[in-house]
Amino acid sequence: MFFGEYQHTLDAKGRMFVPAKFRDELGEKFIVTIGLDRCLFVFPMDTFMVYKEKLDAISLANRDAREFTRFFFAGACECELDKQGRIMLPAKLRQYAKLEKDATVVGVSGRVEIWDKASWESTHSIENFSPDEFSEKMELLGF
Repeated sequence: MFFGEYQHTLDAKGRMFVPAKFRDELGEKFIVTIGLDRCLFVFPMDTFMVYKEKLDAISLANRDAREFTRFFFAGACECELDKQGRIMLPAKLRQYAKLEKDATVVGVSGRVEIWDKASWESTHSIENFSPDEFSEKMELLGF
């Protein structure tokens, strides 16, 4: 399980350190793809395969399913850590997530998300946290 929030910097070549706490669970090779909300999703290979199987099971007659599947897989790339524990984020993915220099890496249960630091802080900072809204959302989700 992935959890926690970490700050990292991308170098001029688009490389970024993966938090040490995430490396073992991600495994030797893993998938980075376009995520929702203008972030990147990082999946261990086995988790990614679960999503692949679910998407493969959706009818090709469903236009929305075709569009989402194209979007999800076209942006995907297989990554592996270098000797320093970094990954190379392709320019296309960096552009999508607006990643230039500072990144926030977040563990979200079965996946990791990579955010542009400013985007993360503008929407997910503790200053924006509302206990009342949070409790309402928990109730809507059945908690």
